[in-house]
Amino acid sequence: MLAAASFAERLRGGEVIGLEGALGSGKTTFVRGLAGALGVPPMRISSPTFVLCQIHRGGRLTLVHADAYRLHESSDTSGLGLEESVGDPSAVIAIEWPQAIESALPADRIHIEFVHIEPEGRLITATIPPGWAAAFATAVGGWYEVDEPRS
Repeated sequence: MLAAASFAERLRGGEVIGLEGALGSGKTTFVRGLAGALGVPPMRISSPTFVLCQIHRGGRLTLVHADAYRLHESSDTSGLGLEESVGDPSAVIAIEWPQAIESALPADRIHIEFVHIEPEGRLITATIPPGWAAAFATAVGGWYEVDEPRS
């Protein structure tokens, strides 16, 4: 959760963060770390698999936590309620299983991937779009990479 807290310090609002990884890889735990750093009590964060989307207000930024695991295509996003939150400068959207609704998400989203490393470790890789790179230039001692456009 330390990595998530350091990451959250750089959030300005308006970011969409896709969280990808196997079940149990740490996506929801990462969101708890984001929440705490934003001023939302981490114990309020649970996996939104069955309710699809939870909105947490009261912190520095509103945290929208969505889970697209049970959705099958981008046209299925109406149940998430993301339309109101995408582009909101007072909110940060964290979406677990974003690949299920890829075409409905903004192209300039932040992508974070979680991979299990045995026995109990995790590799966390964040890809930051160029438009957000300056804000994240010093996050957590380089635990992420900036996705630079290729020529």
